[in-house]
Amino acid sequence: MCALAANFSGKLIDASCYDQQKKADTCKATGSTTAFALEVSGTVYKLDSAGNAKASDAIKNRADRTDPSKPGAAEIMAEVDATEKGGIIAVESIAVQ
Repeated sequence: MCALAANFSGKLIDASCYDQQKKADTCKATGSTTAFALEVSGTVYKLDSAGNAKASDAIKNRADRTDPSKPGAAEIMAEVDATEKGGIIAVESIAVQ
């Protein structure tokens, strides 16, 4: 299998929920999510273990969570620099909006 380095942009979702429900729109990532996936134009890529840790840190430290009086975004969008292989992306960096 060929590994391709790329920039992925999409919706961060809860991978465990997605495995059970097979619906990205019902599996929003939260601060308590431990396994993440990225939905990009209808394709879902799971993050590797290092990517899960980076995504968790990014969610907990994102800008809209600095003011607890404001509700968090319903969907968490992410820009991910990663290498994809077999539906798994090895995350180099991640930025969430």
